[in-house]
Amino acid sequence: MTISEGDRLPEATLARMGDNGPEQVQMSDLVAGKKVVIFGLPGAYTGTCSTAHVPSFMRTMDGLGAKGIEAVYCVSVNDPFVMDAWGKDTGATAAGIGMLGDPAAEFTKAIGMNFTAPPVGFFDRSRRFAMMVEDGTVKVLHLEENPGVCETSSGEAMLDAI
Repeated sequence: MTISEGDRLPEATLARMGDNGPEQVQMSDLVAGKKVVIFGLPGAYTGTCSTAHVPSFMRTMDGLGAKGIEAVYCVSVNDPFVMDAWGKDTGATAAGIGMLGDPAAEFTKAIGMNFTAPPVGFFDRSRRFAMMVEDGTVKVLHLEENPGVCETSSGEAMLDAI
């Protein structure tokens, strides 16, 4: 079942690079008592993800902050090493976006956003989405129907919605 506005985020373990290498982090710890934006996408270093989705949030970081967003997280079914390198290569990390790997697709499956496309080598990857979460509850949810499109789930669309 796909998560909806008004639902609480499920508990899930994600991975990121810390000062001493890869570390696990609980989604609940990232969102507890905070107003955050989480956006998910099919994969690091892929076309639309690199040229449209991540840049849209980089462009809107100041505006989101002005509307009370305390953190912005990018989630992809990749390992923390890839997410770390991609964050540095795109400038997302420098812009303040937290790059989170979901290596086993635990979070992605728990919110019902997983899809598989064998011809391009995608297995249990994330559909393209963006959500605003307040203290663990989804307040705004934007889901793209086509993984190659970034319109509804863009940073600009989220900024306009909150």
